[in-house]
Parts: sequence; C-alpha cells; structure tokens
Amino acid sequence: MRILIYPHDLGLGGSQLNAIELGAAVQALGHDVVLFGQPGALVRHATELGLDYVEAPLPGKRPSPRVVRALAKTVRERRIEVLHGYEWPPVLECLAAARLVPGTTAVSTVMSMAVAPFIPYTMPLVVGTEQIRQVETAAGRRRVALMEPPVDTSVNSVATVSAATVGGGTFRSHWGLGDDALAVVCVTRLAQELKLEGILAAMESVRALSREWPVRLIIAGSGPAAEIVHHHARRINDDAGRRLVILTGELADPRPAYAAADVVLGMGGSALRGLAFGKPLVVQGEQGFWELLTPETLPTFLWQGWYGSGPGTTGEGIPALTAILARLFDDPDLRRALGSLGRNVVEDRFSLSGAAERQVELYGQFTVSRPGAAEAARAEAVAFARYCSYVAGRRWQRLTGRAATDDFNARPVAAAHIHVPAVSRP
Repeated sequence: MRILIYPHDLGLGGSQLNAIELGAAVQALGHDVVLFGQPGALVRHATELGLDYVEAPLPGKRPSPRVVRALAKTVRERRIEVLHGYEWPPVLECLAAARLVPGTTAVSTVMSMAVAPFIPYTMPLVVGTEQIRQVETAAGRRRVALMEPPVDTSVNSVATVSAATVGGGTFRSHWGLGDDALAVVCVTRLAQELKLEGILAAMESVRALSREWPVRLIIAGSGPAAEIVHHHARRINDDAGRRLVILTGELADPRPAYAAADVVLGMGGSALRGLAFGKPLVVQGEQGFWELLTPETLPTFLWQGWYGSGPGTTGEGIPALTAILARLFDDPDLRRALGSLGRNVVEDRFSLSGAAERQVELYGQFTVSRPGAAEAARAEAVAFARYCSYVAGRRWQRLTGRAATDDFNARPVAAAHIHVPAVSRP
C-alpha cells in the first residue's frame, strides 16, 4: 500500500511522535509511507527513520483549502491509496483531499482525550483508549478501532540511549545534575489545557522536597504556556538560591532526558516512553490528579488511558504528588521494582511492531469496507453543521476570553468519571 500520514504538528509531542514511529514501522513491513506536514523539530527524526517528507503549506484557518490542494496534488503524484490524518484539522483536510481524488481512503486517528463531534461518523476512526472507543461506539460510530499508543522499545531504552553519544550520563552532566541528584523528568508540551496545572504543581512539590532531598525537576518542551512556566521556574529558583527547576526547551530527541530520570511525570505517550526506559511513573492529570503506576492502579490506566481527573488514591494536588515522590525517594528498591513493572507493561502490550501489523490490518479493512455515497453524504452534512456550530461557539469564547487553545483536550472523556470495568492485566 501507498500511505500518507499527516500529523497535526511536527513539533515535539506524543500524537505526532506516535504517528511518525508507527509510520516508519509500517514502512518496514514493505509499504510506502510519506510524511506530510508543516516543518518542525520531528522532521529530522522522521527522515532518520527513513520516511520521505513532503512539506505542507502554512494552513491559515482550519481546515485549509490551501493544504487540501497540496494534499490532493501529493496524492496524485505519489499515487497514494490511504490518507491518514492525526487529530481533527488534518483529519478533515485528508477527508476533503480524498473527495478530490476518487479511489482513495481517508482514515482518522485521535489521540486527544476526546473526539471532535464534527468528524463524520462514517469515517474510519482510531482512538487511543478503550474508554473513548466505547463512548464513540455508543454515540453511533460504527468503524471505531482501538490503537493504544505504541512505543518502539528497541530505541526507547536505557541500554540503547546510554550506548550512544547522547546518553543519559551526558544529559546529566550537561544540565549540571550531580551523581547524587534525584532527577524528576517531565517531557511535555507547555500547554494551558491538560498540562499547565500539573507542571506548576510539580514545581511546588519539588520546592518542598528540596529541603530534604537533592531533587531537581527537569521539564523538556515548549508551547503557548512557556512564559508562565519560565516565570514560575525563575521565582522558585531565585527563592531557593539554586536551580531546582531546569527548563531544557524543546528537545528534538528527548530520550536522553528519560534515560537520565529517577522518576518520570507524564501522561499519554510521554508516560509510556518513561515506562519504556524502566522508570517509575507518576501519571499526571487534571483537577489535582496524580497517581503512581503500581500493579493495583494498572487496570485503571489500561481502561481510561494514561491520564486522570480529580483525587487519586493518595489525595490530590501538590500534597499528593509530594507524598508519592517522597515515598519513591525513600525506597530505591521500590523505584527499581516499579521501573521493571513499567518496562514489562510496554513490552507486553504497547509493542511498536505489533501495532504496525495492526495498523496495516486496519488499513485493509477500511479500504474494503466503505459506506455508501448517500450515507457518507448524510454523515458529512451532519458533521458540517456541527463544525459550523463549533466555529460559532469558538468565536463567542474568544470574544468573552474563554477560548481553549487545545479545545478537545480541555474536555477529556476520562474526566467524566465513566465506570471503570475490570481489565485483565497484560
């Protein structure tokens, strides 16, 4: 098959990194895969993995007619069969381009915490958690598949990174981390929605813990909330008289940060990469959610994804995170045991090679099983009406100063506290 993958962004981030690594793994199975998107830090990683890159024009308003035309041109020139968009703007642009080139199939993947209601219900949809899959199926979607965020365990491991010149030791020395420093690492987009609350709480927690332990918080990433994060970090460091919080900015290759960690904080794909490096993981969420991954909490995360909302089993907010980190700092054996647990979970359930085979299987199903023209037209008309309503609502939110920058991450399915069923462990 000839496949085009189109992530929503090629800056550092979990959804786009998953798209690239999964695309490269699909290509390794003998298919032709092209990466389409605006330039960003991950382009180099993609080309190193062997993906052919086609630069997309600047989009302007989304979905962008300019981008749709460029997509259609690329599809014709490369004889693409499957257009695979990640997150809603590329999804709608892929769908429009597929309508311009008969015989092609548009596929959507949404790794956000909720699915935009204006993705047509007849369009093939891949989501990242069983909870979201069930919610979307109950809402009337018939072609919804689960693809838990895969991790390439061959390149995301302490052994692999430590053997390279960019290894964890070099990272620690570059950022002034002594051998005795307890490094708490968070690789994240600095976004207002989902992320900022936890980032600021982590800084305050490290400030409190620094009175007893040689702890440092390393935050790798960039984004629209960068100014707030930098201001808060400067204040904490100035008050302490030393660098407790280290901001690395966006890293084209964040693996050395994971390798250098004693504890990883994260959600989604970043959480899974921390597990791949055999590090104990504290899952970050919203409304004060922090939860340590243990054998007891694992089933919850396998159901709702690597995220949560509201109090965890240790409480909520800064006190909860502080208590979790203190427990880990006090017990090196526990850190090692939980790190091994996480690595085993990733190897058993989130293997990139297995995900690539599943992806190819889904492409085959989606290209063969298509809705009728009348059904697709009805679904797209409904989706268009919902999109118009969404745009009007966003305009009103901007006028009143209440618009979210990552709008569907601002309304996560998991925050609805839907009942968690028993989930078998891998």
